[in-house]
Amino acid sequence: MLILGIDPGFAIVGFGLVEAAGGKARLVQCGAITTPAGDPLPSRLCQIADDMDVLLGQFQPEAMAIEELFFNNNITTGIGVAQARGVLLLAAERRKVPIYEYSPSQVKQAVVGYGKAEKRQVMDMTRRILNLKTVPKPDDAADAVAIALCHARSFTSRLQHPDAARPGSGRYAVRRK
Repeated sequence: MLILGIDPGFAIVGFGLVEAAGGKARLVQCGAITTPAGDPLPSRLCQIADDMDVLLGQFQPEAMAIEELFFNNNITTGIGVAQARGVLLLAAERRKVPIYEYSPSQVKQAVVGYGKAEKRQVMDMTRRILNLKTVPKPDDAADAVAIALCHARSFTSRLQHPDAARPGSGRYAVRRK
């Protein structure tokens, strides 16, 4: 299964493509979609949509795993990220790519085994799981790879669960046909 992990943002959108099969995973590609800081938000959102469409068309992932929105103290930044996240979801929906959403603690739990792990622990475990020499760069790409790994691990285990096919059965959004 080819999984596209997305770390949403409007300045930087991290992406990571992970191929998972038979309990093993390998990194296919990772990187970031970036937008110029001086551009107006609608222009940045358009660029994100266009770049995401190219990414989806080029790699044709079987699933997209995206981090749920987490609001920190800066509500203004959170609103921009929410708008960018909407654009990313729309791009995947238009391409009929199933979308799965994970909270930061679910990603940490799946990758490190501890839902309150530190960022550096997640990055190091991502590197180890994928047998990489270094942690993917930039950090947003590393986060996206961890999100893809989270889906690879969660989805595989959920397929073996009797409720896996039931809509609304838990940890991820189920795509409607």
